[in-house]
Amino acid sequence: MSLEKRKIAFKTLGCRLNQYETDALVSDFDQAGYEVVDFKDAADVVVVNTCTVTNQSDQKSRNIISQAARNNQGSMVVVTGCMANNYKEKLEGQDKITYVVDNKRKASIRQLVDAHFNGEILHPSNLDGDVFQFSTVDKSLHTRSSIKIQDGCDNFCTFCIIPKVRGRAVSRPLPEIIENVKHTLANGFKELVITGVNIGRYEWEDKRFEDVVEAILDIPGDFRVRISSLEPDGFGDRFLDLFKHPKLAPHLHLCLQSGSDKVLLRMRRMYDYKRFESIVERFRAVWPDFNFTTDLIVGFPGEDEDDFQQSLNAVDQFGFSHVHAFKYSVRKGTRAERMEEQVPEKVKTSRSAQLRDQSEAMRKAYLNRFVGQSQTVLVEKIDQQGWASGYGEHYVPVEFKVDGISKNTFHKVRITSLKGENESLTLVGELE
Repeated sequence: MSLEKRKIAFKTLGCRLNQYETDALVSDFDQAGYEVVDFKDAADVVVVNTCTVTNQSDQKSRNIISQAARNNQGSMVVVTGCMANNYKEKLEGQDKITYVVDNKRKASIRQLVDAHFNGEILHPSNLDGDVFQFSTVDKSLHTRSSIKIQDGCDNFCTFCIIPKVRGRAVSRPLPEIIENVKHTLANGFKELVITGVNIGRYEWEDKRFEDVVEAILDIPGDFRVRISSLEPDGFGDRFLDLFKHPKLAPHLHLCLQSGSDKVLLRMRRMYDYKRFESIVERFRAVWPDFNFTTDLIVGFPGEDEDDFQQSLNAVDQFGFSHVHAFKYSVRKGTRAERMEEQVPEKVKTSRSAQLRDQSEAMRKAYLNRFVGQSQTVLVEKIDQQGWASGYGEHYVPVEFKVDGISKNTFHKVRITSLKGENESLTLVGELE
């Protein structure tokens, strides 16, 4: 079989960082002459980029691995991502998996696949290990492209295994980041997402996170920048001032995890409720419509009804447009695993449903604020009826009908109405 005919499929679970790393692998294989096909289609190689942040993530990852092997019998199945770090030996013992590649060596998967097809014996442990070695994304499974500036975490929250599966915090040299951004823009991307595991803790020589954002914003071109998930570390005036730049989108995914100080302390989070509140208030004092989204964990050991009510109150107070609600999931090797007062699964499920209802009400209220206003929309899709869809600068979904425009272009849209329910809520507008 010639190299041109070799087909490769990808499936990604979990975070934006995983999505970026898959996109970089897609570009790498595409440039090498492989044909990238949809996951549901037959392929010679299937790469599953797993997540292990919760028990549900583990189950989803296991199901996808089984599906990949079942649909592509006799093909190569490569499992990578955080589950590959967390359950390496267990996965290596499964006949349906050809190779298990940890996060450190993920960027070298093509080297492994090439060697396999050339009849060489190459063990994943002998691959190059560099978490910043990924190719610049030019062929993406998404319309926007992430820029990885950092990996790993040193916080050791009591519920989290990220330091175990991603390693300690490490920052990418700023000149490499700028080069990556320039190549990505040259490949036609109009929206960049600054990503990593704990990006607010970026540290390289004398440069900090604000320096990275500022340097990216200073690059010439017609593009905008988003900041992905961020810890509420109490950024100062300089961080706030960065959002005055027209290229920086007015949206932050700021991780709260709980509205209760008692629970935050047990989680070993690096802030209290008041610090989180002060960050949101400072932003909203300048930009009342600034979009905050967040993560909240329900049913953490020791969380009582009062603690949970404080989380519900937080959703109401901060008017989050979206809440990633997680039922607490016991992770082996974490301190929370050994804590007393584990919350029954039934209670976690009930609280999760309440939180979801509250979150959906807040989302509707937030999106309604934009009716009568304008958004600059980056078009991601155009359907056969001529409806264009994408996201405005506040990271709100927008649809509008228009002829003669193409994907990956910016358009000023006046919002006229809101349609749909819950997660499918979308703003509808018309071209200005």
